[in-house]
Amino acid sequence: MNVKVYNQDGVEVGTVELKPEIFEIEPNEAVVHQYIVNYLAMQRQGNAATKTRSDVRGGGRKPWRQKGTGRARAGTTRSPLWHGGGIVFGPHPRLYGSRFPRKMKRLALKSVLSDKARSEKIKVLEKFELDEIKTKTVLSVLTKLELDGKKCLILDEGKNEKLLLSCRNLKKVKYSRANLASGYEMLDADYILFTKAGLDKVQEVMV
Repeated sequence: MNVKVYNQDGVEVGTVELKPEIFEIEPNEAVVHQYIVNYLAMQRQGNAATKTRSDVRGGGRKPWRQKGTGRARAGTTRSPLWHGGGIVFGPHPRLYGSRFPRKMKRLALKSVLSDKARSEKIKVLEKFELDEIKTKTVLSVLTKLELDGKKCLILDEGKNEKLLLSCRNLKKVKYSRANLASGYEMLDADYILFTKAGLDKVQEVMV
């Protein structure tokens, strides 16, 4: 499969071939679903915490003697039955996600990319160079590529600080390094805009 390559003025300057083993496989929806569920679970902080009876301060002294008072036996004021005592089944810091097999993750990413390619939702830019941090320049390039108003994920090779800072005020535009982009970001975007270097990087690491 070949896709057109454009420059920043929106003019076609050539074509590039998409590797079929990455962009032309039969999408596996089940694996993509498992990947997305696990990815979102991994984004949860899991910081909620409560103190058990061993964590609550105090309670070392027996409140009253064992027998003869007519009251129930009590060994500590920090029992979960007491006001100010520990919590029995409260939350504790945890990781909500789990380890996801590398081969399944790669299959999920390839499935998303193949679906985007089949839907003609992938565009390639020769390069994305900015002289200064300017949101208006990014918006101008996207308009020339007919991507204005659409959710767009820009993938470039390496860290492009000017592009990263120029995109942060655009609600529907995200920037990521090509080899670090998640399948969730790709699936969430209407269009994926690769730079030529970014596309080469993806095809290099996913083969």
